[in-house]
Amino acid sequence: MEDRFVRRLFALTFVVMTLMLFWQSLPWIEGFIASQQAQPRPVTPRGNLAEDEKATIELFEKTKDSVVYIATSQAVIDPWSRNIYNIPRGTGSGIVWDEAGHIVTNYHVIAGASEARVRLNDGRDYHAVLVGASPRHDLAVLRISVPIGRPKPVMIGTSHDLKVGQKTFAIGNPFGLDWTLTTGIVSALDRSMTESSGAVIRHLIQTDAAINPGNSGGPLLDSAGRLIGVNTAIFSPSGAYAGIGFAIPVDTVNRIVPQLIVNGRYIEPSLGIEADDRINRLAKSRLGFDGVMVLRTLPGSSAQQAGLRGITLYPDGSFDPGDIIVSIEGKTVDSIKDINEILEDYRVGDRVTVEIAREGRLIKKEIMLEPAGEQGS
Repeated sequence: MEDRFVRRLFALTFVVMTLMLFWQSLPWIEGFIASQQAQPRPVTPRGNLAEDEKATIELFEKTKDSVVYIATSQAVIDPWSRNIYNIPRGTGSGIVWDEAGHIVTNYHVIAGASEARVRLNDGRDYHAVLVGASPRHDLAVLRISVPIGRPKPVMIGTSHDLKVGQKTFAIGNPFGLDWTLTTGIVSALDRSMTESSGAVIRHLIQTDAAINPGNSGGPLLDSAGRLIGVNTAIFSPSGAYAGIGFAIPVDTVNRIVPQLIVNGRYIEPSLGIEADDRINRLAKSRLGFDGVMVLRTLPGSSAQQAGLRGITLYPDGSFDPGDIIVSIEGKTVDSIKDINEILEDYRVGDRVTVEIAREGRLIKKEIMLEPAGEQGS
């Protein structure tokens, strides 16, 4: 009786173990069978692209031909053979400015380079000539000669009316990866940044659109595909994208670039006066005024024609103070730096309203800005 029970128990155990082994092997068996009969899976229809996706694609397709790739090289001398070689120096991006072949980029992209080449979106490659540069604005203009099939210029927008939260689109060549599109928003406005040269770039647009090394000189666009800035720098301890990028506002670009094309350099606007911060501070300590004292007006200048007065010196060393500039276009000034920063937003030939203090009275004068000389403001 016991032997029969043991045999039945053994048989039952065997069946259960066989079933468990089969159950565990079933996925493998099914996978083996499926692998022998594998076919491409049917595609699930996507449906229409979202409207914002369509808009972004259209923006890139319309603008990419207006963006170029810039590669620079530097001439070096072999100390042994005295032969001169060109070695790669760096890469960046550029913007097609007009039909004449002018390319706008950052000054730091071409600074120190002996040669620059520009590659268009269709693969054509051209030697570039430096037309003009303004290191203090980190802007430079190159020119290429394209006989046929010239790339179209980028559409120009405005930056003075930008709002935080607007969409932004950056096109460039980060890390040499050509014609890359990134998106973001205007994160902040009117930022300032000090360049390694000590120059301060003002009114910068801050954006979180990814900007990396190689994006420099490329366009920052609004949702209409218009240029609103030239990408210039990132803020990052590691040197890579960290969510904070800066662009030179297009209003500044549109004021500086024509001068670089015509004159090869930026010509600062001036009131046509001479002033000195050191003397100004000494006079303030004695006379207790706010503003910038006019030492003298330059002969024939707009300031002289407008009737501004400089200081009058007497043989005994005493003097009568000249006019004291209190504000320009309603913005208060307290140093020559303040004057220069205000005039930075204007062109030579523009007229500005200058408020001066004279003999205890406030007087307003309209002065036409003229090219700055070696001295004066």
